[in-house]
Amino acid sequence: MDSILLLFVCLFTGVGLQYIKALPTNAHQVLNQFVIYISLPGLALFYIPKILISRELFFPLGVAWIGFLLMWVVFAALGNLFNWSKKLTGCLILLTGLGNTSFVGFPIIEALYGKRGLQTAIIVDQPGSFMVMATLGITVAALYSRGVPSAREIGSKIALFPPFLAFAVAILLNLAHSDFPLLLQSVFQKLGSTVTPIALVAVGLQLKFGERSRHWGFLSLGLLFKLIVTPAFFLILYKFGFGKESVEIDVSIMESAMAPMITASVLASSHGLKPKLSNMMIGIGIPLSFLTLAFWYWVLGRF
Repeated sequence: MDSILLLFVCLFTGVGLQYIKALPTNAHQVLNQFVIYISLPGLALFYIPKILISRELFFPLGVAWIGFLLMWVVFAALGNLFNWSKKLTGCLILLTGLGNTSFVGFPIIEALYGKRGLQTAIIVDQPGSFMVMATLGITVAALYSRGVPSAREIGSKIALFPPFLAFAVAILLNLAHSDFPLLLQSVFQKLGSTVTPIALVAVGLQLKFGERSRHWGFLSLGLLFKLIVTPAFFLILYKFGFGKESVEIDVSIMESAMAPMITASVLASSHGLKPKLSNMMIGIGIPLSFLTLAFWYWVLGRF
């Protein structure tokens, strides 16, 4: 569980760095850009060529794609109903629609379900959550940040988004049943491994808790949907709707219950979508998710 310890060490390191006056005020922005331009492409180039594409991908992939679309519909409707700002709506869509299926998900799933469970978790994360973030995520970020971008502008943002470019190259290699030389694979793996520490330090640098903050209500609503409503939806859909019983299904439901994705906070912050709220979703959502994950693991054991 050293990966879990790493999460908290990096998060609190970022909080502590807020009190270092020598640190530039835009340090978190620099770290966010490093994650987007260097770390995430490295992650895609290492993992995606190795994924085995088959029909069995449907249920793990559904967690990412259906989950995001569901939260988009829900929070777009709530935003219109209660006249929320576009930035608030966009922030909630990103942080509830994208789960931390790798950096929190991988070590927890491996501990609970072993190597077989980890294989399913990788499917949920790479062609699932990662690809959703690089396509639908950047679309939401563009739509809800400022103005009304044209379809061409959105398409351009997606096509030029570094993680998407890396994904496109990696999926071509996958379809060609090829991969990079071992030396490059090692480089990409090391670059990809920097996502968690750098992104969490950036989150910690921006994390501030105020008793009177107007974000607490939206924080509670967002985490309710991410940690409770979404996994309940997939439990009903997969277990009762499709009547499926397998380790892969249980892992998929557990992955849907993960805390908000760290990179979703980076994406929201870089587009000005309520950075304080997005960072609170990470800072509070990750530790809280350990309690809710234990609950869902108990629930799945009953079915």
